[in-house]
Parts: sequence; C-alpha cells; structure tokens
Amino acid sequence: MSGPSQTHPRGGAERVLRIISGAWRGRRLRFPPSPAIRPTPDRVRETLFNWLAGAVVGARCLDLFAGSGALGLEALSRGARHVTFVEHEPSAARAIEACLAQWDPERRCSWRVVAADAQAFLGAAGQRFDIVFLDPPFTAGTLGPVTARLEDGGWLAPGAGIYVECPAADVPPVPAAWARARSKRAGQVGYHLYLRHTGNAAE
Repeated sequence: MSGPSQTHPRGGAERVLRIISGAWRGRRLRFPPSPAIRPTPDRVRETLFNWLAGAVVGARCLDLFAGSGALGLEALSRGARHVTFVEHEPSAARAIEACLAQWDPERRCSWRVVAADAQAFLGAAGQRFDIVFLDPPFTAGTLGPVTARLEDGGWLAPGAGIYVECPAADVPPVPAAWARARSKRAGQVGYHLYLRHTGNAAE
C-alpha cells in the first residue's frame, strides 16, 4: 500500500486508519507522515475483503508494498494464518511492527515484518502464499517486474488471489496465468482481484 501521494502534507487525523472487521475491528492505526504512503481507503478495503470472503481465513498472505500495513492487518484481523509485510521505508516498517507488538503482544497471530525493497525480497527463494496484496508506487514501473517474479519464483499457491491497485487508466501487466475476477474504480485508482490458474494439477 505504498505509493506516491499528493504532495501536500498530511494532517494527523488523515494518518489514522481503522480496522473494518474481525478480531481487531474498530482499532485504529497511525502511519508515518510520509508522502510515499498512499493507504487503501476504508471503502476500497471493505470491497476487497468482501470479494475475498472466506478465502482469508487460514490463508498465508503477502502484503508486498505494505505502507501503512492496513491490508495485512485487516487480513490478520479476519483470521489469516500468516501475513508477511514487506516495506522498503524503514520508518513505515517500524510502525507496522510496533502496531503488531501492541495489538498482538503474545504473538497469537503469525506475522513477519521485512524492511526491504519488494523486488529484492522476491529475489530470494519463494514461499507460497494464498493471497498477495500489490499496491506499488504508481510511477515506479515496478508492477510488471514484480508480477513476473511472483509467478516465476514459486511465490504463489495454485488458485492464489492477487489484489492489484494501479492508475484507473492503466491495464495491469500481469502474467497470462492470472485471470481477473473482479474490478472496480475509485476516483483515479483502479483496483482488481486476480485468481491464479495453472494447468498443472500437481502444482
């Protein structure tokens, strides 16, 4: 959920998000005042998790451009088995980890926060995820390379769901094995849910 925002500074109230549903419903998280963080709005998150429905419960999730961490935190709140948060900005990664330490001090949930560039993270050996959240910086040109690395690097379980945010006018560059299941627009942002199909039943 990291990406370019408008250049005006954010006020304190604008840097607070709330968890919509699940065990942490109503909890609020504050994210650092960075212009690189463009959080997914509440109504878009609500639509996304309605699309995913029961698929979140027990799922292994990857929040690859985590930003505020709201998508991964929402997934944990709704019963995800594990979430890995990857965020290149150290202050944002620390804020996610601090939030999780406060909300889950006994580590009842399984989570990991990695302060790293998304492409560098995907350069390691793949671990299979059931759901991946992709909200990269719109101007960085990283979406195509990242989707290719996810598909080719062993990061996706068969039938995985991949959420993608991008400029509304763009067609997301995704692998042929990804079929778009749902799609909507919020202002200048398009958001899409893809399902990974594979012809290899044994995969």
